[in-house]
Amino acid sequence: MAELPAPVTAALRRLPTPACAYVYDTSALRTAASRLRAALPARTTVLYAVKANGHPDVVRTMASACDGLEVASGGELDLAVRAGAPRIVFGGPGKTDAELAAAVRAGALLNVESRFEAERIAALGLSADICLRVNRAGVAVTGSHAMTGTPTPFGIDENQLGTVLETLPTGLNVIGFHLHAVSNNLDGTAHAAFIADAITWSITTASAYGVNLRIVNAGGGLGVDHTSSTSIDLAPLSQVSVPDGLELILEPGRYLAADAGWYATEVLDLKTTHGRTFAVLRGGTHHFRLPAAWGYSHPFTILPVDDWDRPYSRPAVTRTPVDAVGELCTPRDVLTRAQPVDRLRVGDLLVFARTGAYAWDISHHDFLRHPAPEFIVL
Repeated sequence: MAELPAPVTAALRRLPTPACAYVYDTSALRTAASRLRAALPARTTVLYAVKANGHPDVVRTMASACDGLEVASGGELDLAVRAGAPRIVFGGPGKTDAELAAAVRAGALLNVESRFEAERIAALGLSADICLRVNRAGVAVTGSHAMTGTPTPFGIDENQLGTVLETLPTGLNVIGFHLHAVSNNLDGTAHAAFIADAITWSITTASAYGVNLRIVNAGGGLGVDHTSSTSIDLAPLSQVSVPDGLELILEPGRYLAADAGWYATEVLDLKTTHGRTFAVLRGGTHHFRLPAAWGYSHPFTILPVDDWDRPYSRPAVTRTPVDAVGELCTPRDVLTRAQPVDRLRVGDLLVFARTGAYAWDISHHDFLRHPAPEFIVL
């Protein structure tokens, strides 16, 4: 079990019972951004993907620690504008007319997902420089989710790109391509090769179709292993060459935010049924959905709470595997399976590290209408 940073421990010990909270550390966010910048080649722009964690304090921190923000909805666009982001890129396959207009008004660069989306922008009377998102036929990089090289709703089929460019409405000027291909890739060498290939492909394609290429957006995908301390090796990225006159954009979210967050929740009950021991928590997948969504066990650290002034006995278990489960009325409300513990008591806190990204933001908050966790920002 990982040791908790002292400021996180101190913040959690101040919580009232039954405790349940997310802790976000803005210094950890800035450290991750600095580490990434140091590993990237010249002429690379880093935009934080707001979808990973849209807490306003996180967004404000990343708007200044990075070169700007990547957004995928009108709500995220509003967050980015209020955070004072110096640069905003707007992507996503389902933009409304109102969102397209708001993005242009805000000066955001649009990643256009289809010929029809381009037609809608023109019909709104909008003129803009745009990037076209392309779903390439083959991309040699893997991760938890494949976005391209397979049938998905993301981007323009590479085989249809020529037709789209030839029939693009007037008022829209293509300045680059958006080629985000994968989420949560842990292979740094493969990711560097993917980025280098994205640059080569973009230059070749732009030349073939007469596009004045200024931007290659390789998206995000820098991975974190949620079951260990392993992250993608950034060192190979420094070997990528970005030609003069070209800007490489990266849009990481998970890599920047994951290690800046901790989810802590109090043990409400301990019980053994049919040979398995369960720690029932004041929390669960409605706060932290990722383990259930991805089908893995997220490791936890026990923060002991020695004070006990309640008028009933205090259940405890020792030297046994424990399933950490939530308070929801479903057997799928599971965060961890069979993690061994030396001692665990009702009233202790389980703390789940690496929960600064894709944790609260992707969860089904309103199921059963339990109270939300507290949010503590350091």
